[in-house]
Order: sequence, then structure tokens, then C-alpha cells
Amino acid sequence: RKEEREGSRRMSNQKMVEFMARSLSNLAKYAVVLGVGGSAAAASLYNVDGGERAVLFDRFRGVLPEASDEGTHFLIPWVQTAHTMDIRIRPRLIPSATGTKDLQMVEIVLRVLTRPDMTMLQTIFRNLGTDYDERVLPSITNEVLKAVVAQYNAEELLTKRDQVSEKIRLSLLKRAKDFNLIIEDVAITHLQFGVEFSRAIEQKQVAEQEAERAKYVVLKADQERKAAIVKAEGESESARLISEATRQAGTGLIELRRIEAAKEIAAALGKSRNVSYLPSGNNMLFGINSNS
Repeated sequence: RKEEREGSRRMSNQKMVEFMARSLSNLAKYAVVLGVGGSAAAASLYNVDGGERAVLFDRFRGVLPEASDEGTHFLIPWVQTAHTMDIRIRPRLIPSATGTKDLQMVEIVLRVLTRPDMTMLQTIFRNLGTDYDERVLPSITNEVLKAVVAQYNAEELLTKRDQVSEKIRLSLLKRAKDFNLIIEDVAITHLQFGVEFSRAIEQKQVAEQEAERAKYVVLKADQERKAAIVKAEGESESARLISEATRQAGTGLIELRRIEAAKEIAAALGKSRNVSYLPSGNNMLFGINSNS
């Protein structure tokens, strides 16, 4: 009986081991299946954030004709790959050194606001890639700037800045259309001339100020000359009138002018504290007549 009990115990242990082995094997299979399924599910999903679009590339068909909008989408793993493209308006500062119509060198910094044409994202991705602005904007902007600035003198770049900026915008808009890019705005943010031209402008301003000063001096001298002429004519006319009055009335007019002048002198001296009036004669007392 002991042998039978031990034999049955061994059989039960062996069956338990086999059951556990089968269970672990099945669990491993399920884990592999779940892992493969989870990775396949994760690989078949992709997200498109706000302000972006996704272009799908298929290994057998190439770039698919439709771009994916914002949200979560499905694709075929290992066959299709999603490439996101930014469709928002992006600013870019592009410096350029060019020459004017009068052969003056000028440094211009242009701020350009661009975005891709959303209906042509597949063409942009196929021809330029996702870094389309890096490939296109610097070259076409420098080309347009050199062509437009060469039509103006250095002084006109300052006085007609709005007109120059608008012409650059129109030319750049037409040029960027060949690459399916849309130009939203163009502005000149920095404009600097060479050292020689800046010195020439400063000298011109100084010369203009000196010319204005000389013009003022000439006008002042002319006015003083006219005033002197008028004064001389007035004195001559006054002398003539006095001569005629003297000839007609005798010396009475001269005596009248002498009395008036004496009154004015006496009034002026009377208002002064430092002047005292002493009458002629030996009487030095004021306000006392000779009888008292």
C-alpha cells in the first residue's frame, strides 16, 4: 500500500507540473500576442496637433494625395509613415547686403511672414520636405531685395520706404507662389548705409544748416539796409520841413524846440535821486525869495 500511495503521489505531482508548464506556456503565448498587438496598435496610431497637417508616405504608392487634419488617425504600420507639417504663419528675419542705383552699399533686414499653401502640402513635401522655408525663403528674398533696391537711390530708400516695402512684397509674393508658399506680410525692420554715405549725409546736413544761417544773415543785412534808408529819408524830410518852417516863422520854432528839450531834460533830472538842481546866483537857499 505504501508503494501504491507513493506511486499515486508521484503521478499527481507530475500532472501538476505538466499543468503548470502548459499554463505558463499558454500565458507566454498570450503575452507575446498581447505585446505584438499592443505595439501594432500603437504603431498604427498617430496624432496631429493644432496648427499642423500630416502627409502620409506609403512604401508602395508614395505620397498619398490627401493630408490628415488635426486629431488622431490610423495608418498601416511599417508600410505608411506620417510626416507633420506646420501650417501656421511663421516670422523670419532675413538679412541682405545689396547696392542701390547710385552704387551705395546698404544692409537691409527684412521680416517675412509666410505659411504653406494647405492645398499643396503634398507637392511641398515631395519637392522641398518639411523644412521648406529654410530651403526657399533666404534665396528668393535676397534675389527680390537685390532686384528692387537696385531701382532706387540711397536717398529714396529713406523717403520712399513704404513704396519700396510694398514693391518688395509684391515681387516676393509672385516669386514665392512658384514654390506654393503664401506671403502674408513683408516689412523692412533695419536699414543701414555704409560709412561713407553716412558721413556724406552728415556733411550735407551741416552744409544745409550753414546755408540757412548765411541766408538769414543776408536777409538781416538787407532789412538793416532798408531800415537805414528809411531812417535817412525820414531825417532828410524832417530837416527839410524844419528849414521851411524856420524860413516862414523865423527863429520862433527853434526857441520852441529848445524850451521843449529843456522841459524833457528837467523832467528826467528831477526823477533822478543823485542829481540836485542849484539855481544860478548867490542865493543857495531853496524856496526862499530874495526879499526875505
